[in-house]
Amino acid sequence: MSLRDDAIVLVSSVPSPPGSRLEGTLAGEPPARLRIKVHACRRRADASFDLEGRTLDMTREVRERVLKLAGVEG
Repeated sequence: MSLRDDAIVLVSSVPSPPGSRLEGTLAGEPPARLRIKVHACRRRADASFDLEGRTLDMTREVRERVLKLAGVEG
């Protein structure tokens, strides 16, 4: 996972076409919603997928949690 400005790259077990909107929940307390709009989907060697897109409606708190999950200091 990586995050720069509002651009995000996620690893997924399922593909998602460009233009699709995905919504997920970050684990932990408090639960937080993460929404993205997919720009590109690429298959990886291990049969998972890199989903590249941009975040939608990301709050500062959710951004800090995503950066922490990605191992980046924000």
